[in-house]
Amino acid sequence: MSNLSLIFLPNHLHRHHLLLLLLFFLISASIAATSPASTTTNYQRFKEAPQFYNSPTCPSIDINGTDEMCSPQAVHVAMTLDTAYLRGSMAAIFSILQHTSCPQNIIFHFVASATADHHNLRYTISRSFPSLKFQIYPYDSSSVSGLISTSIRSALDCPLNYARNYLANLIPQCIRRVVYLDSDLVLVDDIAKLAATPLGDNSVLAAPEYCNANFTSYFTPTFWSNPTLSLTFADRKACYFNTGVMVIDLERWREGDYTKKIIEWMELQKRIRIYELGSLPPFLLVFAGRIAPVDHRWNQHGLGGDNYRGLCRDLHPGPVSLLHWSGKGKPWVRLDANRPCPLDVLWAPYDLLQTPFALES
Repeated sequence: MSNLSLIFLPNHLHRHHLLLLLLFFLISASIAATSPASTTTNYQRFKEAPQFYNSPTCPSIDINGTDEMCSPQAVHVAMTLDTAYLRGSMAAIFSILQHTSCPQNIIFHFVASATADHHNLRYTISRSFPSLKFQIYPYDSSSVSGLISTSIRSALDCPLNYARNYLANLIPQCIRRVVYLDSDLVLVDDIAKLAATPLGDNSVLAAPEYCNANFTSYFTPTFWSNPTLSLTFADRKACYFNTGVMVIDLERWREGDYTKKIIEWMELQKRIRIYELGSLPPFLLVFAGRIAPVDHRWNQHGLGGDNYRGLCRDLHPGPVSLLHWSGKGKPWVRLDANRPCPLDVLWAPYDLLQTPFALES
């Protein structure tokens, strides 16, 4: 048969060839999706953020040639990094830089699992924020994995959630104060104000307290019925606080060996179940009633709903400096599913994810 005659195949043969060709493409796509190389299809690519510059009144963080990473004039921010929450982390970074007067004085200290792809994380951050001052610290979770008790939501059992317990060991000794932030939040105010929170003469950390919350619910009946354990808070006015936003004096933390104190409670939890809610209760056991106060505007938390259904919630009364989607529902997940809560639109402007359409264009 000549090449010319191939053009004039009978209709039924023509349809047959088209079906075979379509089947070939479907099989090829299926194989590509299941092959190891296809893991790159889950790779998130982010847009480059605008460049932000210091205002003329900002102090220099380079004093007498000292290492900028150790500068006391800088605002040091600590966050965790992982692929599941990377989109949230990028939005949080963007919001911090956009709303501060001295963005070039912000130094980020990222903690990532020792098994994570640090090269890819560094590349991703540097691509979106070329001038960002940051360091990534490997976190070996093997020491804490055996101490984690199952909680009411599996996401709370991730070993990286417990990295905040070890910040004083991971971050350079020259850094005294750090602002710890979760990845599911955005700031709409200058983080320097939060970083300057007075800690008084003795407090190790500062955070917004919520004394109207039912504090007893964070611990089991076994805890409260034990004559010794129930006296844990006897000499202090213990209130709930959210560990997703904290100002921490790392020097005082190290001096008091507070990592050890938190671990001791986690070890007890493995023997006697005294709480249900992940990494929060050990912090409450050690610090509740002993922290410096922070205005509630700095943690409008709970916007992700509860830990079970993640339903929509409204803001707490009062001014807002920080929006925090703690709880099950995350704004990027709800936006992608086209089922956003009303307040999720406040997170969307900080989303740097590059869409497939933008990639093609």
